[in-house]
Amino acid sequence: MEVNAERLIFTPMTYKNKQISIIAGVLIILGIVAGILSVVPSVESDQFLEEVYPNKNQVLAGAIFQFLLVPIYVGFSLLLYPVLKQYSQTLSVGFVGFRLMAGTFQIVGLILLSGFILLSQQYLMANTSDKLIYEFIGGLLRLSRDLVNHLGVILATGLGNFLFYAVLYREKLVPRWLSLWGFLGNIGIMLASCFVMAQLIKVVSTTYVLISLPIVIQEIVLAIWLLTKGLNVKTNAQ
Repeated sequence: MEVNAERLIFTPMTYKNKQISIIAGVLIILGIVAGILSVVPSVESDQFLEEVYPNKNQVLAGAIFQFLLVPIYVGFSLLLYPVLKQYSQTLSVGFVGFRLMAGTFQIVGLILLSGFILLSQQYLMANTSDKLIYEFIGGLLRLSRDLVNHLGVILATGLGNFLFYAVLYREKLVPRWLSLWGFLGNIGIMLASCFVMAQLIKVVSTTYVLISLPIVIQEIVLAIWLLTKGLNVKTNAQ
């Protein structure tokens, strides 16, 4: 009778945690796909004023995927919050807070992205003497978007992930090597963003891809782990 009672108590919660893990794994995969498709080469080009408007459909498609990143990123943290808060209320709230911050920066970046289309259109129709003004405005717009995307979004996401992996590592919710990999991968992508801001590398470049690759692979492995194994939630913490 005692065994049956335990099953009645813990089986529904175990099933719930399994479902949360599966959804979290799916969100990671969707986030990776949307993140890759949100990159717009014409916006990242040095000749963006000449290239954006002729490729406006590409820019609009990138904007759609960038918008999808907001519910994916925020939804991931809100989904896992009930599980994480059992181990650390402070770290779990911080994780959600940084994800909300990153989502806000994503929306601001999305608004700025629409400005590239209008500015590029005006630049292509402007007289040669007026183009210097549009180039100056374009430089400010580019700098603003880089600050939002590469400092705002990436740093907020990275800092939130540090808190996330701190809980996973401490409580062994996933293998510790996978959590450590997450720590190191996030350090790499944050450094890459700083390199972009310092104009040492470009987003659309082999160097950026190589620096970003470890965290991308780690997230794929984490997603597979969540889909197949799930979080190792302790029954006494439930």
